[in-house]
Amino acid sequence: MTRALSLDLRRRIVRYLASGHSRREAAVHYEVAPSCAIKLVAAHERTGSYAPKPEGGWRYSKLDPHRTFLERRIAGKPDITMPELAAEMAGLGVKIAPASLSRWLLRHGYRYKKTLLASEQDRPT
Repeated sequence: MTRALSLDLRRRIVRYLASGHSRREAAVHYEVAPSCAIKLVAAHERTGSYAPKPEGGWRYSKLDPHRTFLERRIAGKPDITMPELAAEMAGLGVKIAPASLSRWLLRHGYRYKKTLLASEQDRPT
């Protein structure tokens, strides 16, 4: 993944442009892509800052509106499988992969851990 240009380089590009050079000349001079210089200047004109935008952060999930349904369903049957839950969500009109459901549940603190009374312990050795 690429990283943002340093503030020093961003500052130098903006100063170079303020001295009367074109955006494409600045790109060649500082060995960056022309689109980088063009977008940097546009952002500087719009916001007055040349700091990079923050990376990462929260993204919307299509399961968020169904949180109460999922919480009630898991409370009712804590050992429900992800394919079963995905099938129930499909019944509500939400097409979702079992793996996506699992990641959403993990992100929201839901874990399922087998107890010491698991049925596998009763099998003969």
